[in-house]
Amino acid sequence: MFTGIVEELGTVGSRNGSRLRINSSTVLEGSDLGASIAVNGCCLTVVATDGSTYWDADVSDETYSRTNLGSLQAGDVVNLERPMALGERLGGHMVLGHVDAVGHVVSPAPDLVIRIPRDLMHLIVEKGSVTVDGISLTAFDLTSDTFRVAVIPHTTAVTTLGVRKAGDAVNIEMDVLAKHVQRLVEPHTKRKWWRK
Repeated sequence: MFTGIVEELGTVGSRNGSRLRINSSTVLEGSDLGASIAVNGCCLTVVATDGSTYWDADVSDETYSRTNLGSLQAGDVVNLERPMALGERLGGHMVLGHVDAVGHVVSPAPDLVIRIPRDLMHLIVEKGSVTVDGISLTAFDLTSDTFRVAVIPHTTAVTTLGVRKAGDAVNIEMDVLAKHVQRLVEPHTKRKWWRK
């Protein structure tokens, strides 16, 4: 479980098949082999590390194909976050690190507009939480396939939103509470053939 508050900007050291190397330092503190670290909002497992400057993760083809991790190249900047510790402040919102879709930047920060698949828009509410590349953000000005976020200068400076431009792919995770509510009410809202 994450909070969507980016702890560090790391860089891609290398990508060799399924093995992804991330150069970082802050998120390595307390992260031993087997620990989880979110990369652009995608939960990955530390499988090798030198303990202070880099760590490796094995990334499946499925994850590469369903996230923006598949387009990463050496030198690319990525958002990094360790899982939250029980009893810590929850500065963002509850984030699982399970990407629901890849969206695209329509307009970059500070007046960020993101386009996502239309079939996910019902999971976003005005002034509700959404995760973009692992960053907990507040959505507003909803359309049939876009939402807007007002990005403050601090967020632009300490996350990848400072380098994202129109057309860039971003990982989207919908609010987990919205997904659970949808799952619970779905069976009761679908019209059954025998109720005609």
